[in-house]
Amino acid sequence: MRLIITGVTGVAGLAIYRAALADPTVQQITLLTRRPVPTWAVLPPNAQNKTETIIHKDFNTYPPDLAHRLAGHDALIWALGKSSIGMTEEEYTELTHGYTMAAARALKDAGAGSAENPFNFVYVSGNRADPTEQSGQMWARVKGRVERELPELFQGANMKARVVRPAYFFPSKKYPEDRLNQRSAFLRGFDVIATPLFSTFISHLYTPVEDLGRFCVELAKGRWPDQGTFSNTDLRKLVKELP
Repeated sequence: MRLIITGVTGVAGLAIYRAALADPTVQQITLLTRRPVPTWAVLPPNAQNKTETIIHKDFNTYPPDLAHRLAGHDALIWALGKSSIGMTEEEYTELTHGYTMAAARALKDAGAGSAENPFNFVYVSGNRADPTEQSGQMWARVKGRVERELPELFQGANMKARVVRPAYFFPSKKYPEDRLNQRSAFLRGFDVIATPLFSTFISHLYTPVEDLGRFCVELAKGRWPDQGTFSNTDLRKLVKELP
């Protein structure tokens, strides 16, 4: 399988990238990113041979040659995003909705997928995202709008929207470099309390980041084809059933 990943410099994206590198059925990974993977990120020895990086500065536009190049892949995992804290609704909407839909339209127009092998567009959403856009939380309305519009866009195309809604996650303790560089000292201190609390007492609000990575790769490969949207509870349950 040839797989595209966005958001690789973020917590979810980097975990997904590592999961894809570890999966022997993923032959090629294309990172669509505004900047290279940071040098502090610990990666397996096969990373260089298995990876192509495309530096793309404007996620609102895709020249035809780039769109057709991307459409030659089998799937995309869209993990690009950030917290809405400190952002206006307009800024967050462009980042979360605008960028995602621009890529989806470009891939559709370039003819991604086939009737025999639909192109899986995996969207990393969030717990309590609201496709009805009635939520009092701005981020939930915006992510929910993406969840609603992706399947609508793909109607009649050889593309399939696959949505996963993780809950609270944090860089893995296996990679201290991630924790140091991807989260502030305040958030690292908060996680000392949050992860044990969530994972022990309210596990439906906690997502092990390694599980998120592996789950997204399995969705990209087409596993669980009869379901389109996966809650965090679904993720936690189904990932345990994987071989």
